[in-house]
Amino acid sequence: MRGEPSCPKCGGRVRAPGLFADSWQCAAHGSVHPVQPVVPPSVNALTAVVNRSRVPVWMPWPLPVGWLFTGAACAGDDRTGGRATVVACSGPGPLGGPGELVLVAEEPGVGLGARYGGVPGPDPGPGLESAGPPESKVLAAGHPAPLWPVPGAPADRAVFAGEAAGLWLWVVVWPELCGPLLQEDLVLADLREVGAELDLVPCGALSPRLTAPGSPGLP
Repeated sequence: MRGEPSCPKCGGRVRAPGLFADSWQCAAHGSVHPVQPVVPPSVNALTAVVNRSRVPVWMPWPLPVGWLFTGAACAGDDRTGGRATVVACSGPGPLGGPGELVLVAEEPGVGLGARYGGVPGPDPGPGLESAGPPESKVLAAGHPAPLWPVPGAPADRAVFAGEAAGLWLWVVVWPELCGPLLQEDLVLADLREVGAELDLVPCGALSPRLTAPGSPGLP
């Protein structure tokens, strides 16, 4: 995802709009919203994602003790605006050891959340809410957001999905044992609404989950 736009569904190269197509094109997936290159975490980089986005930019706020912001990106271009966002955070896991958290907000069909979750996409599936009671929930912009486990996720992570602000919300945590993080009344803020507090976000090193070649986070 570094250096040039990529497909949100597979991480492959995309072709810019031109004579024969008025949207970005992936050879495997057709018309897509391109994921813009990831840059090292900083308040300025995060502000750029926030200013571009037309969907929420979710982050735990306040961050859990010891956790840091470790990267962000968006899918979309200057014409369409950000139609999906991803924010990564890292810190001590609730059961010890390091943990990583990726939050994706996206419009239906973008496919970025499924890509990070390592599951078939582009969306969690129409039967998600009929699978029984939610296993977890977060508070997103002051509203409860139930989350269901997404079937088929790789064993190295826990993948949950639900809806928040009328859009898909994906929550992916590594390792899978960090799942209890979602039982700790995790509060998410839409960074488009936090104003000057954005300058207080503590930044760490860029998460490798955002920069792995091909599909990030996949084996």
